[in-house]
Amino acid sequence: MMKTIDTDFLVVGSGIAGLMSAIHLGAQGRVLLLTKKARAESNTNYAQGGIACVMASDDSFEQHVQDTLVAGAGLCDEAVVRAIVSGGPDRIDELRRMGVDFAPDLGREGGHSQRRVLHAGDITGREVETALLRQVLHNPAITVLENCMVIDLITTGWLGLGGEQRCVGVYALNRETGEIFGVRAPHTVLATGSGGKVYLYTSNPDIATGDGVAIAWRAGLPIANMEFIQFHPTCLYHPQAKSFLISEAVRGEGAQLVDAAGRPFMEGYDSRGSLAPRDIVARAIDREMKRTGSRCVYLDVRHKSRSFLRKRFPNIYAVCRQFGFDLAKDLVPVVPAAHYFCGGVQAGLDGATAMPGLFAVGEVACTGLHGANRLASNSLLEALVCAWNLARTLADHPAGAGGRRVTIPPWQSGTAVPSDEAIVVAHNWNEVRTCMWDYVGIVRSDKRLERALRRIRMLRAEIRQYYLDYLVTADVLELRNLAAVAELIVRSARRRHESRGLHYTLDFPEADERLGKRDTVIRDKPGEHIGRQRLLMGRE
Repeated sequence: MMKTIDTDFLVVGSGIAGLMSAIHLGAQGRVLLLTKKARAESNTNYAQGGIACVMASDDSFEQHVQDTLVAGAGLCDEAVVRAIVSGGPDRIDELRRMGVDFAPDLGREGGHSQRRVLHAGDITGREVETALLRQVLHNPAITVLENCMVIDLITTGWLGLGGEQRCVGVYALNRETGEIFGVRAPHTVLATGSGGKVYLYTSNPDIATGDGVAIAWRAGLPIANMEFIQFHPTCLYHPQAKSFLISEAVRGEGAQLVDAAGRPFMEGYDSRGSLAPRDIVARAIDREMKRTGSRCVYLDVRHKSRSFLRKRFPNIYAVCRQFGFDLAKDLVPVVPAAHYFCGGVQAGLDGATAMPGLFAVGEVACTGLHGANRLASNSLLEALVCAWNLARTLADHPAGAGGRRVTIPPWQSGTAVPSDEAIVVAHNWNEVRTCMWDYVGIVRSDKRLERALRRIRMLRAEIRQYYLDYLVTADVLELRNLAAVAELIVRSARRRHESRGLHYTLDFPEADERLGKRDTVIRDKPGEHIGRQRLLMGRE
């Protein structure tokens, strides 16, 4: 018999969006929080820069709004931008009450006209994650299950029930035991973060395989603006560094991007120099590397004293020293790497999606805040405000409002057997990521995108067959999701016949103002139940 867990609210993901959602919802009912690895492992935990929020007397909401709109290259939803920017100060006060100790000085990052980035040195994400986890673990209404990964959503339509299509729970896999179990909940919140691992080089941790976007798409949810992938300009270039990110805040303190001879080059690309928005900086670095044949460029912050650097950026300074670079006296080699998804599951300011019972908060969601390019440090702000709005919306819809309790059928493995060909998973994993890096990176073309789509679809067919033939494992689920996200990115990029923000194509190098307010939305019908061998929710 398959175990089924009943809860009032299911939250998937333990980054800032998931933890804040769980904390707020814990006042309304029972919360089950699923996280696919250790509870502190999330993109939030690796966030260095901070949280953008208007706090200084010489700053204003209007300036923050305009900076966000400019960075978003005409695709932001201005009403959403204003709501999130103006909601920031209250959420920062809430974090402080929870024990987050922000530094007294405000940082500045690319695209910001003022210093408005609250930080805790260069480990802001870790400090926030620690404080929120402390709140969660001391709340008796919240249960945390680690090392558990959602397989797919369970919807009334898939179950063959009449009436309005809604989400009623999930199937999940315990990564440690291999047990598959069901969760039944009237409200499910996806807070699964990003999918940076779809690219060969990324600043994201290994867990960032696009799970939430993939499972929502398979259930028929609309997915928006997946062509806009932000590449962080400055990840440490070293064979053993595994894409260690060097925060934009370093450039905020005056660091310059230079070539191997120490010559600054950003002024030749943008009047804002090294503090231009990330899409401009990443493309400039890409062009500079191709122009010179170099494998990297360099970050020069040697004008700052060692004592300042060790105090302001203790973690970055220590890690760079570990790999042989002293920020105070050395040029530090850097390259761009996939960093943030501006697109995702279409969702409102309260996380509401097109399917009742399903919400999406944080990076997994596309709310309209970021447009074609995220302004630095706006992501944690969005997660805080939208998690708060989510709880306010659900307070008006009690946990029992999901209608009758449905029966979740036991998971059927049919004739599937344990895999003895793990090399197939590893090979396809590498092939998806290499294909995306080579053909769907910072600079694109129609020819590259066509090649990518053919190859990704072929790989997805192979992965789907593997998924059918062998018992479910976490590696197979992550590969299945990664390949789905890859296809969504490629299909979205092929639909946008212009260059805007993070999407730059050689075939359409200019922006087309007719497309300035038009989102790229992909919504496919959910797949049919395929035979009796396996419960498959979603389009494959």
